[in-house]
Amino acid sequence: MDQKRKLAVPLVCHGHSRPVVDLFYSPVTPDGFFLISASKDSSPMLRNGETGDWIGTFEGHKGAVWSCCLDTNALRAASGSADFSAKLWDALTGDELHSFEHKHIVRACAFSVDTHMLLTGGVEKVLRIFDLNRPDAPPREVDNSPGSIRTVAWLHSDQTILSSCTDIGGVSFYANGLVVTHLWGKPLVQIVGCKSGKIVQTLETKSPVTSAEVSQDGRYITTADGSSVKFWDANHFGLVRTCDMPCNVESASLEPKHGNKFIAGGEDMWIRLFDFHSGEEIACNKGHHGPVHCVRFSPGGESYASGSEDGTIRIWQTVSHDDGEAVQANGSSAKVK
Repeated sequence: MDQKRKLAVPLVCHGHSRPVVDLFYSPVTPDGFFLISASKDSSPMLRNGETGDWIGTFEGHKGAVWSCCLDTNALRAASGSADFSAKLWDALTGDELHSFEHKHIVRACAFSVDTHMLLTGGVEKVLRIFDLNRPDAPPREVDNSPGSIRTVAWLHSDQTILSSCTDIGGVSFYANGLVVTHLWGKPLVQIVGCKSGKIVQTLETKSPVTSAEVSQDGRYITTADGSSVKFWDANHFGLVRTCDMPCNVESASLEPKHGNKFIAGGEDMWIRLFDFHSGEEIACNKGHHGPVHCVRFSPGGESYASGSEDGTIRIWQTVSHDDGEAVQANGSSAKVK
């Protein structure tokens, strides 16, 4: 391999003035795909997902923004903030469409795949489901979360909800035509009937889950807890494999197209690329000047983005197994077995 190729050079996206705490890629649309970022500077930003070019800033929050997402068609955006609100935005104009008031900090939000519902969670320990066709209507609430909610996601064609908590470990699920999944810190994951509020199933983790992602094909749930990344069967909820990390990681993401690689980032400021099947490190990229809070693969898997305490977003090209070498930040390389 040419010496110059051994150093991974990312696209560096400036603009945020405080730490970047969440990233979300849209699916591929007729206009391409897009990347939205949440930051403690209170201003979510929209970018071209391929080039990282800034498109616009959503202005209106009065506190740190902890979570952001785009709907399936990338026509609307949503954000959850420390100002006790979740906001719905027009992604084309940047206009605020609606503000959903909460009683405490909103840490997570997610559009349903059919784009008709918005799910939120936060410090209140309450999951709320808002009907976007009737934004002024009271939301549906599920209030038996054991801790402050960190992440939320939909799965099973909007029939299941996944959430994690910051102060305890594990995951839970709620069912009734709607199933909710919680990943929380009393190292466990539970499945709960939505109407009854009763726990249906529990999944265990050793540490609080700081990241939970449903794979693009709906087969896996990828979680980060402490110094491990875990992959769960999204249909039967069994643990598929655990990969030990060299440091505490805050976020992990599975390559969406082939499912043969995953990335992880955390307190050591490095973004590592691993083989899904063997757990071996394929690449290790350094460039951030603070802990990495979030990592996400682009919808085609050709690149991945990282957001850090240093206020920047970096977009990295995915290293292929065909290269036969692991990329190191210092220019050295090691053969992949």
